[in-house]
Amino acid sequence: MALGSLSLVLQDCVYDLNVFNFMQDKQRVEEILNTLKKRTQEYKLNYYKPYPFQKRFHEAGLDTNQRLLMAANRVGKSYVGAMEMAAHLTGIYPSWWKGKKFLKPIRAWVCGASNETTRDICQKELFGQPDNPREKGQGSIPKHLIGETTRKPGVPNAHSSVLVKHNSGGWSRVAFKAYEQGAEKFMGESIDLVWLDEEPSQDIYSQCITRTLDKKGHVYLTFTPENGMTEVVQNFTTDLKPLQALITASWEDAEHLTEDMKTQILAALPQHEREMRSKGIPMIGSGLVFPISEDELSCDPFTIPPHFARIAAIDFGYDHPTAVVWLAWDRDKDIVYVYDCYRMAKQIPSYHSSYINERDGSEWIPVAWPHDGYQHDKGSGVTLAEQYRDSYVNMLPFHFENPPAIGEKKGGNSVESGLMEMLDRMEHGRFKVFNTLYDWFEEYRMYHRKDGKLVKLKDDLMSATRYAALSLRHSTTKGSRWNSKGRLGPDVAVV
Repeated sequence: MALGSLSLVLQDCVYDLNVFNFMQDKQRVEEILNTLKKRTQEYKLNYYKPYPFQKRFHEAGLDTNQRLLMAANRVGKSYVGAMEMAAHLTGIYPSWWKGKKFLKPIRAWVCGASNETTRDICQKELFGQPDNPREKGQGSIPKHLIGETTRKPGVPNAHSSVLVKHNSGGWSRVAFKAYEQGAEKFMGESIDLVWLDEEPSQDIYSQCITRTLDKKGHVYLTFTPENGMTEVVQNFTTDLKPLQALITASWEDAEHLTEDMKTQILAALPQHEREMRSKGIPMIGSGLVFPISEDELSCDPFTIPPHFARIAAIDFGYDHPTAVVWLAWDRDKDIVYVYDCYRMAKQIPSYHSSYINERDGSEWIPVAWPHDGYQHDKGSGVTLAEQYRDSYVNMLPFHFENPPAIGEKKGGNSVESGLMEMLDRMEHGRFKVFNTLYDWFEEYRMYHRKDGKLVKLKDDLMSATRYAALSLRHSTTKGSRWNSKGRLGPDVAVV
């Protein structure tokens, strides 16, 4: 064979070998991608990364046994409900989990409005598409942990109950129920956990609570308040008990919803339903303290200019949260910005103080506080305000009062006059809130009156905001602070 021909043959061989290696590499990459896709589909619990509101919902289970996620449409209510149920049925909890944990197999109910919606929403989120056997295990519960299933008579592809392998070695059992069956179908059995997806009637909700009493179990609900201020909704808004928790969420809390999607959905909704469906707010109309759209109130975060005056305020609590807000005041335009907030229950003053002192500017930003700061600790006899001051929080040397009227020396503590001042600012665009303050907006949505009277439940951040907004005359810029004699001047130690 001529050298030229031999060279061509060798080139062809090298080319064929490279093509073979490339095809092998491509095939291997495709196999890896398919494996990863299968793992993410069949082990969703391992890849679950909750939004902040979803994480708050899970964590609330540690200190409560009744929880409501009252949220807008399309934010992932059923998804978070299914992830919670999957964690408890399997005993597999993510490393970040701080909520309730079951260390042994449980008996659970999953409930929806009808057999069909329970199948199409809850069953699908837990176990995969009901009418496609190949998608079994593509829900929140890993496929290899799904055991024996029992079919629901008369409802195609619906489960009556399913066994789920628990991490401890035994089997959990979850049964599916529908509100349309009536309250009598929710009697008799002792249950560890109940998930109510969509709002139940009060009698069914009461039965679910009763079924969990002897086991000290938990009940959680996930729904949009389409029926307004029903008895169930009022249980968590106007009549919240110590072992209950309310978590709210709007479209702004769901990162997967784009602005185009929101616009498209809103355009298809009647005007009177838009607040309810986009923010998860029950239609309580004139009962709202601040009937101002969140869109008008919120703004994107920005770096606070040094010439803006600042002030913070605290609302003391223990069983209910201690709350703190930080305000910046653009005195040239007379616009107030709520730029930070903090809320935490069942902690002592030194714990809260550490969080306050971590904030930028804590050494000079004054903190307004209400009259109950004069309450004495039963053990030491030291007042609440002094405890914070001893922990280096820059507390004002006097308690909160509304701005005095012309010719008056004191302004008093009228709540309504303070709220009207805030509302006036909101209506004229002189009150803004950073749209990242999820806890603040959660309270704002439910801050309302009943029979003309202010409902004093879950209003801790709202109270702190009022103290701060009505204390702007005490705000400062860096380089000045209030001293122990109540005078504003150069930096001096507070004694």
